[in-house]
Amino acid sequence: MKKKRKLSLTKKRAIAGFLFISPWLLGFLLFYIRSLVMTFRFSFSNLTMGVGGYELEFTGLENLIYAFRVHGQFKQTLTTSVLNMLVDVPLITFFSLFMAMILNRKFKGRGLVRAIFFLPVILGADAISEAMELAETMMNGGVATQAAEITASTSGTLSFDIDYLIQTFMNLGIPVKLLDYIAQAVDRINTIIAASGVQIIIFIAALQSIPGSLYEVSKIEGATAYETFWKVTFPMVMPHIITNVVYTIVDNFSKSEIVELAKTEMFGNFNYGLGSVFSIVSTLITCGILILIVWLIQKRTFYYN
Repeated sequence: MKKKRKLSLTKKRAIAGFLFISPWLLGFLLFYIRSLVMTFRFSFSNLTMGVGGYELEFTGLENLIYAFRVHGQFKQTLTTSVLNMLVDVPLITFFSLFMAMILNRKFKGRGLVRAIFFLPVILGADAISEAMELAETMMNGGVATQAAEITASTSGTLSFDIDYLIQTFMNLGIPVKLLDYIAQAVDRINTIIAASGVQIIIFIAALQSIPGSLYEVSKIEGATAYETFWKVTFPMVMPHIITNVVYTIVDNFSKSEIVELAKTEMFGNFNYGLGSVFSIVSTLITCGILILIVWLIQKRTFYYN
């Protein structure tokens, strides 16, 4: 009798990974590819609605040329969306890692604090957002008005001169580009916190998977907390940094202004050809940024088996 050939651990993990993504892969093949092909067709055509459906008239690169040379908002909106992405992604990633390290410690009320940081993800759902907007509409003239009056009356006392603060740091020799980046980060702090819920959970799971023996060895060797972070914690969470960067870029792109502009052009102005061009160009640029960043991080990633 022939002995059954046992699968190696690597092959077992590969099969488990394939089974894990199989629902997504099935949906991609059955639904998404057809939509992707139709989007490319629309981008090279002029779509007109008829009695029996839609008709396509091939126009070549006319929509693409119009988007870059004639349309008044596309280039500016695309540039703004890309710049916001480049600002948000590193800030969200490192803020998430910082908060995960804090929330991974043992203290009273840790579960409640974790829930608070994940709350924006729940409130970001469409159903919850619509309910919140409805509640805000119903409260107009009541508590909301009083809150607005309180905010208006206290805004003058709570504000400070940010230009003076920036000038002070410039006098200390801090580079202007770094100050501009910090100013943009402070200006978008609400967005950063609201977009960090999922990333924090992933980093907490990564921190909890680090073997305690590594920290014991570093403590025995006399490593400081700073050295332990850069020699143990940071290398061990690098694979999860890639995961969070990919998630953050995709999430940021799906909520960007360029996506809203494409939706408006398609479903508001019924210009499906131009809207498809907006979608394709922005998606290709996002994929290029995604591939470049993942490639740079991948070169410095350590995988612990």
